[in-house]
Amino acid sequence: MGLDINGTRFLLYCRTLDVDFARTAMIGRQGLHLSKSDLKSVFGSFRYKVDARQIDSIFNQTNGYAEHLLTCLGAKEVHSFDKSGYEGATHLHDMNLELPDRFKEQYTTVLDGGSLEHIFNFPVAIKNCMEMVSVGGHYLAITPANNFLGHGFYQFSPEVYFSVFSRENGFELTRVIAFEDRPDARWYSVKSPLEVRGRVTLTNSLPVYLLVVARKLTRTLVFETAPQQSDYLAIWHNMSLCSDGDPKSTPPPITKQVACLEFLKRRVPGPVKRLILRVLRRSHVGFDRRFFHPMDPTAGGESPSKSLQPMP
Repeated sequence: MGLDINGTRFLLYCRTLDVDFARTAMIGRQGLHLSKSDLKSVFGSFRYKVDARQIDSIFNQTNGYAEHLLTCLGAKEVHSFDKSGYEGATHLHDMNLELPDRFKEQYTTVLDGGSLEHIFNFPVAIKNCMEMVSVGGHYLAITPANNFLGHGFYQFSPEVYFSVFSRENGFELTRVIAFEDRPDARWYSVKSPLEVRGRVTLTNSLPVYLLVVARKLTRTLVFETAPQQSDYLAIWHNMSLCSDGDPKSTPPPITKQVACLEFLKRRVPGPVKRLILRVLRRSHVGFDRRFFHPMDPTAGGESPSKSLQPMP
């Protein structure tokens, strides 16, 4: 668990979105997994001027952990949660289990810097995180997607976050970003499956992370209704209308991807089916522009609303 170059860049980018770090909870105590020169470079890319003494203080004041970095971004209080005390977490709690009431709605920002994929009971863990956020606050995540087999229990698709952080659960999802695990990686804004009317897919050869920014709108019962995958909801809705014979309603369309897959399953002989699928996969290797739009987190328009907090 830790903040590398892109993870640190993510926190600075979130500050341009007016994320309030005043009371921050880290899921797992996050370390600083980048060099001092890299940290200075990241600050510089967001037009912050910091000197060697300030960089040293970020690394030294909390023994290489992220608390002092978060303080520089506006945090007045930083807590960390872990099952074990081996890294000196503020609070010991197994996120597989329901969160005690005393931690609910206590934080303006909850940061998962790469912990939830290691927690077996993901629905409980993500619900805990959502309940920790105060109304108007944010949930932030740096989480594994493609090519992290064996890293943890899970690697996640964008669909999970688009389905979980819904208005029904009291949230709006403001950003989902994908990037390959390289220091100079290009970032891509990820479109919603509902927007593209299909599955947001990616075939590539390098590890990919997702960055998630979700804002809490209201206090509500999280997961009162379990999330369902969006394209199946469209299919079920269409089938329900057909069986009910309701000509007045306009159902969400069955996606082209799902329709093609259903046709292949039912009508095409096995060898031909495999050939078609092989060609389709090869034609969409990498960040398909139907789903992923290149972005620069440091470019124009969104500048920090406040300066960094003074660094002793």
